[in-house]
Amino acid sequence: MSVNVTRLGNGLTVVSDHMPHLETTSVGVWVNTGARNESARQHGVSHLLEHMAFKGTERRSARAIAEEIESAGGHLNAHTTHEATAYYARVLKNDLPLAVDLLADILQNSVFEPSELERERGVVIQEIGQSLDTPDDLVFDHLLEAAYVDQPLGRSILGTVDTVRAFGREALRGYMEERYHAPSMVLAAAGAVDHERLVGLAEESFGELPRRLNNGAEPANFSGGEKRETRDLEQAHVALAFEGPAYGDPDYYTAQIYSSMLGGGMSSRLFQEVREKRGLCYSVFSYAWSFVDTGLLGVYAGTSPDDLAELMPVIAGEIGRMAEDASEEETARARAQMKAGLMMNLESSSSRAEQIARQYSVHGRILPIDEIIAKVDEVDAAAVRRFAGRILSKPRPAVAAVGPLDGAGGGLESYDRLAARFV
Repeated sequence: MSVNVTRLGNGLTVVSDHMPHLETTSVGVWVNTGARNESARQHGVSHLLEHMAFKGTERRSARAIAEEIESAGGHLNAHTTHEATAYYARVLKNDLPLAVDLLADILQNSVFEPSELERERGVVIQEIGQSLDTPDDLVFDHLLEAAYVDQPLGRSILGTVDTVRAFGREALRGYMEERYHAPSMVLAAAGAVDHERLVGLAEESFGELPRRLNNGAEPANFSGGEKRETRDLEQAHVALAFEGPAYGDPDYYTAQIYSSMLGGGMSSRLFQEVREKRGLCYSVFSYAWSFVDTGLLGVYAGTSPDDLAELMPVIAGEIGRMAEDASEEETARARAQMKAGLMMNLESSSSRAEQIARQYSVHGRILPIDEIIAKVDEVDAAAVRRFAGRILSKPRPAVAAVGPLDGAGGGLESYDRLAARFV
């Protein structure tokens, strides 16, 4: 694969990865702004803005946008994270100019027509309601809130009903003018793409974007603590996390290997001990999330309230044992899983476009796959044990729980008692 990078005069970065034998192209714009860049008053505006992207421009109605892309057999979509907002398309290779033109149009000429805004505001409020009715999603919003108390990173991406209802078209326009600048955007494409052609299309369609630098996000400070919400559900949903590495941390790849060994598959410690051996839950897994300046390393489990009292000590015990007896055999297995996942993602043009856009946004360069594989191969059992000790060196995990939290045997123990298991 051949990755090319060009920076336009206004600061927009154009990256592409030509993938031989493909007849389609995935292309998108990744904006370095998301939920953690919002003020309290702006909470949820990034996500609402993403929803409004396809609702009409000065040149096209919402219906015209849909008809143009679908008449070419392609599709448009978008998503919002805490640190980025992405707008992307997948089309046949000859329709790349159409895709770039549509993306440029919605990012520079959206009108936010009041009736469309009112309808889409209602859709987002319904989405907020749906998230509140989905406890295995909601518990992770609570976890971030417990981990980053009173900080933008601790707020949900969706916003609240009150903040979303308050947004008018001027709030959306103002946020775009504040955050959507050329130096904070990456136009990325992968698949059947010629880089020079893509650069020409970018200069033609995005050349008028303002060359201004955005203010960075408020630095995150992992505080730890808990948030519990008692509900009348069939299952209790529990998530806990320790502070993990940021993207650029030397332990980034070690954290991924650690998470895979702890709870990343059917051979992992948590799956074998918690589900297969003890039958304490149906779903249990670990996760390693990274942001530009912090990260989370933790575990999720959904279980019967009667099994909570037994479950949490078992999970704590497995986390503690990782620092003592992580073996070379399971480390090698986790390395193989990670490398296979990396290589499989390279076969998807949409995954590859997102990967190179995010890598450039975070690292200022595209990481060669050979470099990534080499770093994964450097992680041995000793590195995992050392990293496990690093995780346990922080005395206050973040804990979140949703559901019936009292049960036979005492239910979910107090925060102080649970935290003491990791000392």
